[in-house]
Amino acid sequence: QVQVVESGGGLVQPGVSLTLSCAASGSSFDYLFMGWYRQAPGKQREWVATINSYGTTKYVDSVKGRFTISRDNAKSTTSLQMNSLKPDDTAVYYCMARLYGNQYWGQGTQVTVSS
Repeated sequence: QVQVVESGGGLVQPGVSLTLSCAASGSSFDYLFMGWYRQAPGKQREWVATINSYGTTKYVDSVKGRFTISRDNAKSTTSLQMNSLKPDDTAVYYCMARLYGNQYWGQGTQVTVSS
């Protein structure tokens, strides 16, 4: 069983930066495939960014060039650096850990981008 806990959300103005963090426990972090997803009001949850155990990253087109996902295996954490935030980035952000085909989700952290 893998436990996932997000932190770092908040209310920010358009154009600023925010970093989300995710701590995973219960398994060797090195083997975990990690990802960030988000769900805006009235919309389905969507994939935002992923990073595999080798550090290879992928991003949804809408955040390319603005968001950066990273991992620190020594601290068992993954982060999502979000720059140039837009109102459309407003959502609950979820961290996901995947191991041997099983997905584990955090409780989510709210990010609101508004002036």
